[in-house]
Formats: sequence, structure tokens, C-alpha cells
Amino acid sequence: MKVFVNDAPQTIDEGTNLQELLQQVSLSEKPGIAVAVNATIIAKGHWNNCALNENDKVLIITATQGG
Repeated sequence: MKVFVNDAPQTIDEGTNLQELLQQVSLSEKPGIAVAVNATIIAKGHWNNCALNENDKVLIITATQGG
């Protein structure tokens, strides 16, 4: 099935959860990221329980430091 990660199409297996998707894109262990699915922020403790569906829009934001 297809989902969109930061507006880029990504093909995943049906039944994939958010944690598995983040592992596929090598971001599951990256510190300082926030994730929203269809404009709803998902707390890190719920990534395993967040099932993804066809055409879901996943937004991954990485915290940056600057001044």
C-alpha cells in the first residue's frame, strides 16, 4: 500500500505500523523527531500502536539547533 512521508510516496506492507515505517526509513532511533499522521501528532510511546492506512500522510519533523 502507499503512504506519503513528508509528501513523498512510500510503499509499505499492509498492516505496517508507524514504528515499522520509521525503521524502514532509518529514523526510528533518531533523537529529536516528532511525527504526525494525518495532521495528528503521535507520541513516541504510541508509534507501535499506530496502524497506517492507504494514503495516510506522515509528517516527520527533526529538531534542529541554531541561533
